[in-house]
Amino acid sequence: MTKLAIAATAAVLSLATFGAASAQVIAIATTPAGSFTNSIGAAVAKVVVDHAKIRTTLMPQQSHGMEVVNEGSAELSLATLSDVQQYVTGTVDWKERGPHPNIRIISRLVPIQTVGFVRKDSPIKTLADIKGKRISWGFGAQKAVQRVNEAQLAAVGLAEKDIQPVLAPNIVAAADDFIAGKTDVFWFATGSAKVKQAAASVGGIRALAIPTTPEAIAAMHKFVPGSYPTLLKPAPQLDGIIEPTMVMAYDVVLFTSAKMSEDAIYRIAKAVHDNKPEMAGVFRPMNGFEPGKMAINYEDLQYHAGAVKYFKEIGQWPPQKMPGS
Repeated sequence: MTKLAIAATAAVLSLATFGAASAQVIAIATTPAGSFTNSIGAAVAKVVVDHAKIRTTLMPQQSHGMEVVNEGSAELSLATLSDVQQYVTGTVDWKERGPHPNIRIISRLVPIQTVGFVRKDSPIKTLADIKGKRISWGFGAQKAVQRVNEAQLAAVGLAEKDIQPVLAPNIVAAADDFIAGKTDVFWFATGSAKVKQAAASVGGIRALAIPTTPEAIAAMHKFVPGSYPTLLKPAPQLDGIIEPTMVMAYDVVLFTSAKMSEDAIYRIAKAVHDNKPEMAGVFRPMNGFEPGKMAINYEDLQYHAGAVKYFKEIGQWPPQKMPGS
């Protein structure tokens, strides 16, 4: 997490402790500190406190926030689209636990743009070159990360049998293993604090572009439905992007429970819509947030009534088609 994000989180926690205009307190569950969705959570929390006037705290944890929102120990969370779809429908990783129909979407936020990174001086030049190399694998606490790894391997015709798997519980641990020299490649969301740390620790990193043939994209969709290729150009905040590079993108959504009040979610949706510059001040990748594309027609997912009320007011209802569709 950046220094700005840490400061924003401290401010959020301070407000949660010492009071804001509302007596209501909500928790935003995120993945571990330093991860992409944790940093987004800090940005969202700031505008919820400052503009929705709802006392808010972050709740970092090892995995996604679907379960804690469904069970009521957190009110909001952020996760990738495919994760939320699978949880709601009771498919793939959630097949044995059945559907969870009480989750409601508030907004599309930003796409996670994920790519594999190697050391800058690595002989690995393309994704296909990772055959036989040491790669973090398993991700028992973050199955979505495992699917991203499998998707990008599949794009070049590789699978687990073609690499040396190194077990990791979550994406931050995988990055730490790369820094420690235990693996040759690590996948992470571009622009994240952990990527910057890795680059500084190993003397520079380089991204491995994904292929964009119809066959490669179809192979990725088998593991990460709704993903799409996007071009990133070098920028100061994008460590490892040393030339225009095609990366894998998939949407992060903000969600809640059907039990949350319509008024609270209306105010949260408005706060997020109206305050992009403040969120980007906490976490720069929030510059990719598109306030005009908060309401997207995601298959199998319902929007919270409070969000729908706000979207109708600003002309964003019915929802738009998915990116890449």
